Amino acid sequence: MIPMRRFLSFRDFDWPLLAMVLTLCTLSVFEIYSATLHTKYIGFHSKQLLYIIAGLVVMFLFSKIDYHKLIDFVPWIYGVGLLSLLAVRLVGHKAMGGKRWIRIGPMQFQPSEWVKLIMILAVARYFANLGGRSLTWKDIFKAFALVGLPMILVLVQPDLGTALTYTPILIAGLFLGGINLRQALILITCGAALIVGVWSSGKVLKPYQKARLTNFTDPGNDPKGAGYQLLQSKIAVGSGGIWGKGAAKGTQTQGDFLPIPHADFIFAAFSEEHGFIGAIFVLLLYFFILMRLIQNAQTAADLSGSLIIMGLVAVLTFQIAVNVGMVIGFMPVTGIPLPLMSYGGSSVLFTFLALGAAMNVRMRRFVN
Repeated sequence: MIPMRRFLSFRDFDWPLLAMVLTLCTLSVFEIYSATLHTKYIGFHSKQLLYIIAGLVVMFLFSKIDYHKLIDFVPWIYGVGLLSLLAVRLVGHKAMGGKRWIRIGPMQFQPSEWVKLIMILAVARYFANLGGRSLTWKDIFKAFALVGLPMILVLVQPDLGTALTYTPILIAGLFLGGINLRQALILITCGAALIVGVWSSGKVLKPYQKARLTNFTDPGNDPKGAGYQLLQSKIAVGSGGIWGKGAAKGTQTQGDFLPIPHADFIFAAFSEEHGFIGAIFVLLLYFFILMRLIQNAQTAADLSGSLIIMGLVAVLTFQIAVNVGMVIGFMPVTGIPLPLMSYGGSSVLFTFLALGAAMNVRMRRFVN
């Protein structure tokens, strides 16, 4: 007897997850409008809205492509990703002290953001092909090489923040792939030694990157230089109080004291205008989105599907923790955007593409 095959339908789409995502996107558009109202960035909320609409389109399209086919094409996609990072090095557009963008006519995009999705798919394919067996050191070194090569190419742009976002993908893959406690402890020890060596060498990190990593503990040491952004951000968050000052009424934001309030420091701008209550609401939205994704990973049809979703969870968790920690002074300034809130086409499109891959896995959880 021929087994019945359940047809795919958008009824299997995770509509509650999409509703939470769109709520965050709506807050993003209104906050970008408010934060840029009296600045040269006025009108960026309209661009953000276009990025979100484009993101929704690609998410629905991506959700219809069987993720197994995507995994089959990973070697080719991975090669294209490396070439795009090399292209940035050769013909990239330089801005804000780094060469990170490729300009095509009036538009520009950041390949390192798209490579995050490629890394999620590549790590999922790699560990799924190992079949869940115990990892050998050879397996672990291959995984490090898989993620390390694009990471190095991003570091030399230089873009430390984006390069760091590749790390949680590798960690999630190793954890779900079967690394044991002894191997994990050895890697943590080696990682700590490597960090000390990189810091001491003076050849890997730029002076401004070191300043960012050290001044967050006491930004008052250089209030007009390396500590300026963190000081203004903490003032903005604190001045919001419980209920906030109201939309377009934040003195730090509207007075142009808070740096790039529509991008890296959008959470600080939002907290100033909507207070502790607004900030908690946004953080709860992120929490429920992550929990919903984890639930989808648990019901995935196979290991590769679980790895894809958990790779996305790892990246989003890392970015949220670092960005929010940054604006309240618990983390150094790294230029990592707040997912679905910060302005930026590459970041928005990556997030929606990755969500499309997660929806893809969910919609096929009952397909034979």
